[in-house]
Amino acid sequence: MRTIRIIERSRIEGALLRLDSWWSGLTQRERILVAVLGALLAGVVLVYGVVKPIQAARAQAQADIRTYETLNARIRAAGTLTPGGTRREGPPEAIVTGAAEGFGLVPTVTPIEGGVRAVVTDASYDNVVGWIAEVSRSSALGVVRTDIVRRPTPGHVTATVEFAP
Repeated sequence: MRTIRIIERSRIEGALLRLDSWWSGLTQRERILVAVLGALLAGVVLVYGVVKPIQAARAQAQADIRTYETLNARIRAAGTLTPGGTRREGPPEAIVTGAAEGFGLVPTVTPIEGGVRAVVTDASYDNVVGWIAEVSRSSALGVVRTDIVRRPTPGHVTATVEFAP
């Protein structure tokens, strides 16, 4: 009786077997050329696939470190931040009007339920935004609602702002 042995090879073993038979069919000169080409290809992959990305990441990290060191030096040079200026006290109408004077604005202030409404017509956008920030920074008043509309003159707006404590 004869036994038959079935050998099942994995795909990798099959591929290696085909590669070995292909390699055996090459002449000595062809083997040298293929080996040199393989070494050159491996070198290119090593340089452009490993070394260059690592160098780029290192350069970026060094640039980030320089940026953060510069920012840290600027922060240290600036010193500690303390609340500057005086705290505005008094009725909301006086606070809003007093802050507007510093920016050359003349708002029309009317009391509303829970605060005040200030209307500024035809003023510079930068002055309006600075005035709103000044009121919020220097008093207990905060912005509840703002409506800013662009005017035909570039950089000028009409603003209606409601402040409340």
